[in-house]
Amino acid sequence: MKKKLLLAVIGAMSVFTLAACSGNSNTEIATMKGAKLTVADFYEKAKTDQNSQEIVFDMILSEIFVGKYGDQVTDEAVEEEINTIFGDTFEEQLAASNLTRKDVESSIRERLAFEEGLKSHVELTDDDLKTAWEAFHPEVEAQLISVATEEEAAEVVDEANEDGADFGAIAEEKSIDPSSQEQGNVTFDSANTEIPEEVKAAAWDLADGEISDPIAVDSVYGTSYYVVKMVKNQDKGNDMSQFEDQIKEIATDTKLNDTEFTTKVIGEELTEANVKIKDDAFADILSGFITNDDAATENSEPVDTTEDSE
Repeated sequence: MKKKLLLAVIGAMSVFTLAACSGNSNTEIATMKGAKLTVADFYEKAKTDQNSQEIVFDMILSEIFVGKYGDQVTDEAVEEEINTIFGDTFEEQLAASNLTRKDVESSIRERLAFEEGLKSHVELTDDDLKTAWEAFHPEVEAQLISVATEEEAAEVVDEANEDGADFGAIAEEKSIDPSSQEQGNVTFDSANTEIPEEVKAAAWDLADGEISDPIAVDSVYGTSYYVVKMVKNQDKGNDMSQFEDQIKEIATDTKLNDTEFTTKVIGEELTEANVKIKDDAFADILSGFITNDDAATENSEPVDTTEDSE
């Protein structure tokens, strides 16, 4: 999902860089009998498109957050994100998408700067930490098997519960989860996003060595079924201080995923940056983040989106 979003944003932004790369607003894009299409014509048409409205909003945020928080994003963090998103096929995907490494690095740096900006506004309360603690479960060691049908899952449960059964061997043979290559071995805590929530919830209730019943997991791809064997569970106890770093991280992530919080932060940053919309076509792009008075469009001559050629 991140990869698709990243490529879409980079591709869409090329629309608004066309004018800058074309000399001036009178540059001809195409000519025909009795007519011509200029950069200015293109801009006037493109700017009212909803996608263009979103792109301009994103560009404004990028200018603000990269300018203010970009120095907190290291080259190492950008490279790590590239590896996470694209894996070993990065160069092939670049070639197929007509992008450069610089394009991707720039887009990732913008997103990471945005995240740093959001984090800078996080102030955790005792209630935030308490809520995170209540939902927290420390890391466990388990094995899992994923199959396509409920019938297959029931067969796996029966086979795994037989005397002398080797759960890892069954996982290697029958599981469609990537963990099958490691005999189904996985480690996860409540903050893990790769293990389905239904699977985690079922796992917390298992004693060491116990095997779950089939667990149905619905997704956009349909319903799949999991069977979990608990290897080593652990109780979090009553001392939150043992897991202080994890609890703070969970509480922070909760804030970052809260639409009300992110909307408030964006509004504060837009206001501090004194953003003024100069083109009536984009008058409403900040609505929902700052008041109309703060975002008032300033009447001026039509915006020239390019620099005149010398």
